Amino acid sequence: MLIVPERDIADLMTRETAFEAVEKVFAAMASGDAYNFPVVREAIGHEDALYGFKGGFDRAGLTLGLKAGGYWPNNLEKRGLINHQSTVFLFDPDTGKPSAMVGGNLLTALRTAAASSVSIRHLARKDAKVIGMIGAGHQATFQLRAALEQRAFEKVIGWNYHPEMLPNIEKVAAEAGLPFEAVDLPGMTQADVIISITSAFAPSLMADHVSPGTHIACMGTDTRGKQEVEAALLARATVFTYEIAQSISIGEAQHAIAEGLIRESDIAQLGAVINGSHPGRTSDDQVTLFDGTGVGLQDLAVAAAVVDLAVERGVAIEVDF
Repeated sequence: MLIVPERDIADLMTRETAFEAVEKVFAAMASGDAYNFPVVREAIGHEDALYGFKGGFDRAGLTLGLKAGGYWPNNLEKRGLINHQSTVFLFDPDTGKPSAMVGGNLLTALRTAAASSVSIRHLARKDAKVIGMIGAGHQATFQLRAALEQRAFEKVIGWNYHPEMLPNIEKVAAEAGLPFEAVDLPGMTQADVIISITSAFAPSLMADHVSPGTHIACMGTDTRGKQEVEAALLARATVFTYEIAQSISIGEAQHAIAEGLIRESDIAQLGAVINGSHPGRTSDDQVTLFDGTGVGLQDLAVAAAVVDLAVERGVAIEVDF
């Protein structure tokens, strides 16, 4: 079995490699060549933690495995550790034997950012100039860096529940040579693309905070009860996701479905846009929304890619198991 420790991930995985891996697996899902297993995600009753498993099988890439991990909200304050903790396990699909164990913390941030940037590349208006960020935590910086590579943005605006964290994303904007403005939520109407990346259980972005033609990537809702945007926004938008069943059970769509504002048939797969079997955006006034719940196949795709890179560079640790 090969081991790629967390400490080596930063030197191996790039945003470009993560983007390519995630885009390919979305396309494979839409064509029926890859599928996810049901998600297990539970509050464990200790340290307020959410813990679970996401897995799947990609026949096209012959990638089988799971990611184990979750969210420990007290880690940063108590221990100086990031709140999201995870490990990816890969298995040989021919034999079932474990083939690799890969540190999943940075990979999770990179694949989540890659997913929203894939949605921006395929769904946002080509002339998008202003990007809005809702959320300014650890993952928001990854989101913004990846998104800025997808369009010729000229300005970054941001809002966060805790305004003192906004310098996190202001720094990323400055690195890109772009002006940053802190706004209130109604100020999001100036954005052409909005990324929401919070762990909220109540909506912050409302339907009237969004202008015609905007693309929204909702990246924080991945559990029953979580919600970042008003359900009415999904009724107004053309909604895309990676896996519809997961979107309606643990994503933003869970609330719009429950309120009878949309039906399951109203949601399309982003992979179908990548494959060319769905037109995606059809007008400059259309509001598009990507419901990014996070699927196991994303984790497996980036983990498999980083294992290949580790082997190529001679840094993978081989152990008998």
